[in-house]
Amino acid sequence: MLSCRICGGRLHEFIDFGQQPLSSGLLEPEYLGDEFFFRLAVGVCGDCTMVQLTEEVPRHLMFNSHYPYLSSGSSVMRRHFEETARHFLETELTGKDAFLVELGCNDGVMLRALAEAGVHHLGVEPSQSVADLARRQGIRVATEFFQESTAADIRKEEGHAQVIFAANTVCHIPYLDSIFRGVDELLAPDGVFVFEDPYLADIVDLASFDQIYDEHYYFFSVSSVSAMVERFGFELVDVERLSVHGGEVRYTIARAGRRTPAPAVAELLGQERRRGLSELATLQGFVARVERARDELVALLRRLRDEGRTVVGYGATAKSATVANYCGIGPDLISFISDTTPNKQGRLTPGSHIPVRSRADFENPYPDYAVLFAWNHAEEIIAKEQQFRASGGKWIRYVPDVRVL
Repeated sequence: MLSCRICGGRLHEFIDFGQQPLSSGLLEPEYLGDEFFFRLAVGVCGDCTMVQLTEEVPRHLMFNSHYPYLSSGSSVMRRHFEETARHFLETELTGKDAFLVELGCNDGVMLRALAEAGVHHLGVEPSQSVADLARRQGIRVATEFFQESTAADIRKEEGHAQVIFAANTVCHIPYLDSIFRGVDELLAPDGVFVFEDPYLADIVDLASFDQIYDEHYYFFSVSSVSAMVERFGFELVDVERLSVHGGEVRYTIARAGRRTPAPAVAELLGQERRRGLSELATLQGFVARVERARDELVALLRRLRDEGRTVVGYGATAKSATVANYCGIGPDLISFISDTTPNKQGRLTPGSHIPVRSRADFENPYPDYAVLFAWNHAEEIIAKEQQFRASGGKWIRYVPDVRVL
């Protein structure tokens, strides 16, 4: 019997994507054959409703000096984090001794605005390469994993934090007991722990199965987050739905009894309850839509190949690893994936071994079709790539269903 990592309740597995590689484990061509694989399966806890992976990938394999993702790589995300920084400056960081700690600060895109405003800050980022990018912009960063011992060291040296913030980070961490003990150690008595992560309801509604990969260990709902934080002496006091990354929720956590919960918490809890978001029947319906998308995408790509059409991918994202390996898509169906990140170019995608090339290869010449793996940035990408459409090129989407634009 599988047990929930949060409460120890029984975990009911509802989808299995088979053997999957490290989602960010892009390969040098000469090192083919030396890959880590694990079983990517997901279950829901019958007690606390937390949806989670059934197998943990060692954190040092995912977050290390070669981590390729940059938070500032999208103009949409840059604006989002600049607005987040302004929000904190206007609401929580108003005193002269204000201090914010960001968990998983990546290249420092959010902290940069705080540094420019002269706010005491610290990023905690285990991936050396992106932490170095943040430091070069004058941002204070500790290169380590955040846990209880880390928090104790920060508090002794820096004092209590009015805000602890994390974006697309908390859902990555299986050992949340240590995280919350660390938050308890570091957070000021009236401070807030704010984190934003992909929202289970959006994943189910969009059938965005590519949100499920090694780095995303938990798939949060308001119900599961509320139950989780109560176990550690905290209370969910506000929620806000966000449009970024295909749909997220920003959760605001405070010490129990210190703040009055906003009406939005009860509203979203009620919505989840009425639709049965965490019930097996709902999640099995999601599985049926995922299997249909897999079959339709593969059939489309095979038909285009047999017709002699040129098909490439756009965006060598972590999400694309799940799509390619679950659907059995390789270089025979997608000749290469175009990506603007220099350290991804010249490598092969994990498991599926599709070459990753620069944007120059995308337009020289334009392909007939492009699979939009970075669909969560679709508006930004399509606006930038108008010449592709003008040349007769067509986008292929697979979320929320398979279609040619």
